[in-house]
Amino acid sequence: MATAQAAQTAAPAPDSAAIPNVSREELLTYYREMLLIRRFEEKAGQLYGMGLIGGFCHLYIGQEAVVVGLEAAAEEGDKRVTSYRDHGHMLACGMDAKGVMAELTGRIGGYSKGKGGSMHMFSKERHFYGGHGIVAAQVPIGAGLAFADKYLDNGRVTFTYFGDGAANQGQVYETYNMAQLWSLPVVFVIENNQYAMGTSVKRSTMSRTYWERGAAYGIAGEEVDGMDVLAVKAAGQRAVEHCRAGNGPYILEVKTYRYRGHSMSDPAKYRTREEVQKMKDERDPIEHVRSILLTGNHATEDDLKAIDREIKDIVNEAAEFSKESPEPDVSELWTDIVA
Repeated sequence: MATAQAAQTAAPAPDSAAIPNVSREELLTYYREMLLIRRFEEKAGQLYGMGLIGGFCHLYIGQEAVVVGLEAAAEEGDKRVTSYRDHGHMLACGMDAKGVMAELTGRIGGYSKGKGGSMHMFSKERHFYGGHGIVAAQVPIGAGLAFADKYLDNGRVTFTYFGDGAANQGQVYETYNMAQLWSLPVVFVIENNQYAMGTSVKRSTMSRTYWERGAAYGIAGEEVDGMDVLAVKAAGQRAVEHCRAGNGPYILEVKTYRYRGHSMSDPAKYRTREEVQKMKDERDPIEHVRSILLTGNHATEDDLKAIDREIKDIVNEAAEFSKESPEPDVSELWTDIVA
């Protein structure tokens, strides 16, 4: 399979001849959705610093193009399951920012009634099956969701997200084997942000590509530039077409980059500030779409400022809701439990 440009390579200014045929409305939608994730995560970081969010909190800042691009390739009824870096996935699939933020602050208005927190919230209505705190535990769950879809013959696909650190877990390869053996309609999305918890892939693995490991099981796949939402969408469309056609699973290794530490408690001293700043300056996924919109005369600076104001209002409203929503009653300790 063809591979896309690696995330750490500086990209030139958008060339109109190289940009896929995409409408102004689509570009504005991607810009808005990525900006919502960025602003939401920035606000979550602020609330964590104020002590209003407890426990773990893993931010998605820098990786927005991955989930926005893949959601653009999804259809109604498709499922998604991911790891603990999950707020962006929730917002991209249509979960309400108020409910997500209220869950972060442990309030009854949250998606899991304030009992799940950052890593454990769900939405059956939006076909979002978690947030999972155990590394790679969601991978076999994703295959299980896809097994149900194949059994029901409903044409649906499951997006199973995990990171470069999780890609070294044994259960991933057990799942690859079963998924290919049963031709399950699952897209395995490796969000390779290049540092796992804090160790560079250059120091942690001999094989520098993860998607090619699927070849041992006969699974098709490719690498894609995860800082380019249009490239991610195009790869996502290829992947879901493969799965819906009954050809079994597909692996997408999406080369991306997180700007913050692994979690809010991580100072990220394992990389230089210059490296992070270079990525922000040259490869930021939101600025990439912003540049296409402006240079292509699809939007003006005022148009984009208006979107930014709208997003800030949504996020501020979500933050206020998360503070004002009551804490769950003590009786909630005994609900939603399987005994």
